[in-house]
Amino acid sequence: MQLHISPSMRSITISSNNGFTDLMKIKVAARHISYRTLFHTILIVAFLLPFVFILTALVTLEGANKCSSFDCFGRRFGPRFLGRVDDSGKLVRDFYKIFNQVITEEIPDGLKLPDSFSQLVAELKNNQYDAKTFAFSLRAMMEKLEREIRESKVSELMNRHFAASSIPKGIHCFSLRLTDEYSSNAYARRQLPSPELLPVLSNNSYHHFVLSTDNILAASVVVTSVVRSSLEPEKVVFHVITDKKTYAGANLSNTTPQSFASKLQARSPKYISLLNHLRIYLPELFPDLDKVVFLDDDVVIQRDLSPLWEIDLQGKVNGAIETCKGEDEWVMSKYFKNYFNFSHPLIAKHLDPDECAWAYGMNIFDLRAWRKTNIRETYHFWLKENLKSNLTMWKLGTLPPALIAFKGRVHPIDPSWHMLGLGYQRKTNIENVKRAAVIHYNGQSKPWLEIGFDHLRPFWTKYVNYSNDFVRNCHILES
Repeated sequence: MQLHISPSMRSITISSNNGFTDLMKIKVAARHISYRTLFHTILIVAFLLPFVFILTALVTLEGANKCSSFDCFGRRFGPRFLGRVDDSGKLVRDFYKIFNQVITEEIPDGLKLPDSFSQLVAELKNNQYDAKTFAFSLRAMMEKLEREIRESKVSELMNRHFAASSIPKGIHCFSLRLTDEYSSNAYARRQLPSPELLPVLSNNSYHHFVLSTDNILAASVVVTSVVRSSLEPEKVVFHVITDKKTYAGANLSNTTPQSFASKLQARSPKYISLLNHLRIYLPELFPDLDKVVFLDDDVVIQRDLSPLWEIDLQGKVNGAIETCKGEDEWVMSKYFKNYFNFSHPLIAKHLDPDECAWAYGMNIFDLRAWRKTNIRETYHFWLKENLKSNLTMWKLGTLPPALIAFKGRVHPIDPSWHMLGLGYQRKTNIENVKRAAVIHYNGQSKPWLEIGFDHLRPFWTKYVNYSNDFVRNCHILES
C-alpha cells in the first residue's frame, strides 16, 4: 500500500501495491483546510484502509456464490458507509438454496445438536458453524422436536384414555358398598317397582325415559335432574337397563322419582359393551310403549322435558338435534365425513360425506313407526361389514352405524333441547349451558373424573347427594 502527497499538498493519493487500482484520491484546497485537519484526515484514512482492503480481497477470493461462512455473509451485506447496498433479499435466497440442499441429504453422523436455541445462538456467535452445518443443525433440531411432540401427543392420548375408561376409586367403593348392602339387607331386596306400580311401566300416558348404564352415581344424577326439572314428576317413569354386576347396587341407589389411540379404543369396554348397543332393540324391549326418550348417563336435565312427547316427528322414527350447524363451530360442525372412512368403497358408494350428522344422547323415539322399519337389521349388517373390514369403515362408537341405520328417518328438533360437547370443549359458553334443556358431557372429560373441566362440573355435582352415607363413606367429595 502506498500513500503519496503532492508537493503542493493539494492532493493525496492512496494506492495498493499489488495491481489493484487506486482506491482513494483526495484533492485538498489549501486555502480551506489546515495542516492539523489534513494530518488527522490522513491518519483516519490510513487506519480504515487496511480493513477495506482485506474485506474486498476476501470477498473476491471466496466468490459471492461460494461463500459459506457467516463472516462472508456479513461482509457481503455490510453497511452502506463501506459502499455496499442492502441486499437482504439475496441473503434469504442464498439461505433458501442451502436449506433446499440439506433437505435431500443425510444428516451427518455425529452432528452434535445444541440443547437449546440460546446455545445455538452462542455457538453461532463463536463461529462454530458454516452455513451448511447451521442448516443441518436446524433441520435436526426441528426433526427431534417433531418426534418429541408426536410422542407427547401419543402419551397424552393414552393417559386420557386410561383416565376416561377407568373407574374412580370413590365410585368403585360406592358400587361395592351398595352391592354389599343389597346382599345383607332384606329390605333392600324388595321388588322394584312395587307391584301396584307395575302397570305404569307400560302406560303410554306417562313420560317414559330409558337409561342404559353401569355407572350408579351417574344414573342417580340423570334421574334426579329429570325429577327436579319436571313440572309433573309423578308422571315420570324410568326404565334403567344395566348389567348383572351393577343390578344389585342400582336397586339401592336413589334412582326413582319417589326418592394411541384407535387400538386402545377398540379394547375399551365403552365400545364392546352391549349396554351401548341396546338402544337399537328398544321396540322389542318395550313392546307396549309408543314413545320413549332415551338418555345417556352423562347428561343432566335442566328443564321440563314433557313437551318432547308433543313433538310431531312427521312420520320419522328418531327426533334428534343436527350437529352440523350452531353457535359452537367446533362442536356443531359434524358431517358424515367426520365419522366415516370415505376411502372405503362401500362407504363411498352408499353415503354422502356432506350429509349432516345428528346426536345420540337425548333422543325421542317413536317406537310405533320404528317397528315398521328394518333399522335393526340395517344396523347389524353394517356392524358385520365393519368387522370384515377390520374396523376401518368408521370411527369407533355406536353413533356411526346408527347414522346409517336411521338414515332418512331422523326428524331434526330444536338445538336448545340438547347441548353437546361438555366432555371435550373446554371453552363451552357458560350462558348457553344455563339455557339448555339437556347438557351432555360427551367426550372423555366426564364430570365425575379428575380430568373433567372444573368450570363445567358444578352443573353435574349439584345433583349429587353428598350427605348420603354411602357417598360420604367412599369419600366422593364435592369439588
